[in-house]
Amino acid sequence: AKKWINIRKLYGNFYKVPRNQTKLTIMLEKLGMNYDGRPHSGLDDSKNIARIAIRMLQDGCELRVNERMHAGQLMTVSSSAPLEGAPAPQMPRYRN
Repeated sequence: AKKWINIRKLYGNFYKVPRNQTKLTIMLEKLGMNYDGRPHSGLDDSKNIARIAIRMLQDGCELRVNERMHAGQLMTVSSSAPLEGAPAPQMPRYRN
């Protein structure tokens, strides 16, 4: 695994939110989702990250590799075409 998608970074860029708004629980909250499972469980964290990725796809995000390892160093992968972002997620409004 020398290339991957950093969902935190992609979320921040897509929704135009600062890095301090890209913690897993905050991302879920802003998307109107609850954390499913036990905190800090690798499997449960992965499932919640997948739920975020699915929501981002539904909002029009294109998932692209944005990080890689090269000669033991973490590198950011730049895109040749800029991605259009979406407005920052808002808590869903419930109708009565």
